[in-house]
Amino acid sequence: MTKFNVPKEISDKAIQALEIARNTGKIRKGTNETTKTVEKGAAKLVLLAEDVQPQEIVMHIPVLCDEKRSAYVFVHSKEELGRATGIGVPTAAACIVEPGEAKDLVNEVIEKVRVLRKS
Repeated sequence: MTKFNVPKEISDKAIQALEIARNTGKIRKGTNETTKTVEKGAAKLVLLAEDVQPQEIVMHIPVLCDEKRSAYVFVHSKEELGRATGIGVPTAAACIVEPGEAKDLVNEVIEKVRVLRKS
């Protein structure tokens, strides 16, 4: 799995963007919905929980994101990700389809992740 260290500041901004997009745009939650959305090329930003066990559950998503040129970022926990999606249960993956009012924040996270992956 193409894993890279994401500073807390960036993962927090990604979570914030997901929460805003949930309210003003469009998101998908869960590994299956996220995978389908990435396959269609519709995911603007994919969020993956670092604490997924076993990792095989989500390890195909970064590869798919690279193929479809979708940005992805790791966040601290499944609980944090589930809370941000509004489902109230832990989730391994989620993605932003339409950022709504989070557009600038999403673009900022994507740019910072791009820089991180190059270093």
